[in-house]
Amino acid sequence: MSKLQLITKGIIKDNPTFVLILGMCPTLGVTSSAINGMGMGVATMAVLIMSNMVISMIKGIVPDKVRIPVFIVVIASFVTIIEMLMKAYVPALYASLGVFIPLIVVNCVILGRAEAFASKNGIVDSALDGIGIGLGFTLSLTVIGAVREILGAGSIFGYTFAADVMPLLFILAPGGFLVLGYLMVLFNKIAKR
Repeated sequence: MSKLQLITKGIIKDNPTFVLILGMCPTLGVTSSAINGMGMGVATMAVLIMSNMVISMIKGIVPDKVRIPVFIVVIASFVTIIEMLMKAYVPALYASLGVFIPLIVVNCVILGRAEAFASKNGIVDSALDGIGIGLGFTLSLTVIGAVREILGAGSIFGYTFAADVMPLLFILAPGGFLVLGYLMVLFNKIAKR
């Protein structure tokens, strides 16, 4: 598999949200706006890339009996770093994402890639896989957040264009399920072409 295919596979063929249906808790929990979706996606992507690289480096010295706990410690370390950086440099986004930032530690997208890919491949390929899967996750969260924000608040990335007449349903949890379902159908229909 080429280096470019490693990246594009995570965006289209193995998209964590629309194809693999992983990471649904943050997907539905934080995507009430496009900026929240993008922020969560970028934070997850950073943790994914760094943890994939470290796990790929230490895969030969970690005994099988403690493999998963070691992966969790590596991931938790990077989540803590990202959390502190967000708290220091983007406090409004940090406050908006709330408890979902620490929950990146147990996000099945990250644990799944650590187990399925990084523990079996080299550092460069693991980093590229992290970039591809991370971009796929970021793009899907941003699109879901954008659709929900447009339909529910009449705005996008803070620019308001029709706030008075928009149904609140799309900002609430049921709207998240509706938007996710329709976007999954659309994505899979387009991807199969």
